[in-house]
Amino acid sequence: MTGKYTYTFEEIQNRPVAVIGAGTLGRRIALMLASRGGTVRIYARREEQRAEATQFVTDNLPKLLQDRGFGEIGVAVGTASLEQALDGAWLVIESVPERLDIKVPLWGEIDRAAPPSTIFATNSSSFPSRLMAENIRDKTRLCNTHFYMPPQFNALDLMSDGQTDRGLLDTLLAVLPEFGLHPFEALKESTGFIFNRVWAAIKRECIAVVAEGVARPQDVDGMFKVNWGVPAGPFQMMDMVGLDVVLDIENNYAREFPHLPVSVRDLLQSYVDAGRLGLKTGEGFYSYS
Repeated sequence: MTGKYTYTFEEIQNRPVAVIGAGTLGRRIALMLASRGGTVRIYARREEQRAEATQFVTDNLPKLLQDRGFGEIGVAVGTASLEQALDGAWLVIESVPERLDIKVPLWGEIDRAAPPSTIFATNSSSFPSRLMAENIRDKTRLCNTHFYMPPQFNALDLMSDGQTDRGLLDTLLAVLPEFGLHPFEALKESTGFIFNRVWAAIKRECIAVVAEGVARPQDVDGMFKVNWGVPAGPFQMMDMVGLDVVLDIENNYAREFPHLPVSVRDLLQSYVDAGRLGLKTGEGFYSYS
């Protein structure tokens, strides 16, 4: 491997990782990256969210290591200081809401605070990283690392911003499996990356079936479970992610592909307007007591 951001696992294992954002995925990303004995710093402005995220890592790490069969218990630390989060970090992963008006200025702040050796990665599920690179001086250090729902689903899309250092990509392909993650590289820029592009079509048609009154969410999920033997169907998975996030993603697709059905977004919008965002609010397509 050659390149400016080429590292071996031995070179980074004693350096911290910074996770920017403490939501549903941010805390799960932190969990995975704390599973080799190192330190993960979770940056979030709200103290309550930081505390919940660090507690999530502490509570779930022993079972993760037991189930996986390798690794060491690391530590997650919450901080409200971007500078403190980034101090000495070999990798920073941004996992904030799916809005460019939030991501673009945030990456400018990260760029000013990060050491020159830090790899920049966004967990964006629908935006290619080049769209948030406006305030990043060295665009070769940026890429997409799109996580799904670890620790249950540990595949990861890796995609260049168009200028990403080849050594950086090779580093992540080689190092991330040490944390129980499975990166797959998109060979060219693609809205939706690899799996999510296929999943978006499935998810969209599932919502359309419900929006048209053909079936209920539990019918669609039930058929997935029976036919494919999966533990959760598409509507349960959307509730886990958060219907506000699902709607943001669908709106992003619609901006690029205006032919997509409006009924799908209208149904999602009705749930969001009612405050039914899924598991995190106790009610979405399903009710959670």
